[in-house]
Amino acid sequence: MSANSRLTIAAHALTWIGLYQRRGHEVATSEQIATSVNTNPVVIRRLLAKLSKAGLADSRRGAGAGWMLARDLAAITLLDVYQAIEPGPVFALHPATPDPECVVGHGIGPAMTAVYDQVEAALRRELAKTTLEDVLRDVLKAA
Repeated sequence: MSANSRLTIAAHALTWIGLYQRRGHEVATSEQIATSVNTNPVVIRRLLAKLSKAGLADSRRGAGAGWMLARDLAAITLLDVYQAIEPGPVFALHPATPDPECVVGHGIGPAMTAVYDQVEAALRRELAKTTLEDVLRDVLKAA
């Protein structure tokens, strides 16, 4: 199983746009962002469409088309980004109902749900503590 990188890519894209705008540019193209992320511009456009729907990014069409932030980096948390691109829970139960006659099959759902609920709450608390301004500050420190 591979790790999900959508949150990292979305945070990268928004942070890049924020820095690009601070350097005097109004909009960024998906091609420019994709170069920084080292991915296909289609991947960036799909993520930015979700981020736009969540009110984190805006797009401009026509002449001078591109992407811009809808909010300042300091007003966007990693939780905001996560909720925009990962609408479902982090973990899920079986896709098919386990055997209710089996002691494990009967009890696994409630047991795992309790753990998953705690993990999800902790994840959300931690992501809410970090803004994209914090991410940019740490990125620039590492540069």
